[in-house]
Amino acid sequence: MKEMKDHGLILSMLSALLDYPDQALLDSLPEIRTTVADHAALPPATRASLCELVDYLDRADLLDLQEAYVATFDRGRNTSLYLFEHVHGESRDRGQAMVDLLAMYEKSGLFLGAKELPDYLPVFLEFAAHEPAKRARSLLGEVADINRTIATHLAQQGIRYAAAVAALLPMAGQPPLSKDVWIAPRDEDNATIDTEVLDKEWQDEPVSFLNAQAPTQDQPVKFYPTRPPQ
Repeated sequence: MKEMKDHGLILSMLSALLDYPDQALLDSLPEIRTTVADHAALPPATRASLCELVDYLDRADLLDLQEAYVATFDRGRNTSLYLFEHVHGESRDRGQAMVDLLAMYEKSGLFLGAKELPDYLPVFLEFAAHEPAKRARSLLGEVADINRTIATHLAQQGIRYAAAVAALLPMAGQPPLSKDVWIAPRDEDNATIDTEVLDKEWQDEPVSFLNAQAPTQDQPVKFYPTRPPQ
């Protein structure tokens, strides 16, 4: 029972850290830092990098954090937190995949708001947080390749959010992110990223997620963002 509770608590906190920052997140940072620092189930290096992320968020201005968040996660598929973009891109297959994922949520009692997309990683983590520990671990394993891709690209650019995504790998029973891909984190320029590289990333091959297949037709479909307009 304690393992289930601890697993769910950490997943909820990682979900909050990866969501669009607001005042509620800033207010909860002291509790998150204390919980993460004392969570023995996480590897020491993971705890240390998560504490550094929390400290960065705690000392930054909220508007700066929001601007950095948009610049970090809304530019390029390999750093997108919308999981099915890594599988289906903007094809129509993504729509059906989200319908299926939403049905899985609702079967477990999670009902999303009208503007929430089910493949948004913080939503997926909040769902996993309320599942039994063994089931949550299995779910994280299903998205481990995607999370490794996201964490790697963030770490290679010195973006501190890499810590929150990389923390999901050991929780899924996967090897941690290689130390070779990390560069020294940035603070004030945390949103400065290579747009030419990110533009190329939109052309990268998608990876597997929940046994989904890559799109077979080039049929783009528009999905509107769930975060407040900037």
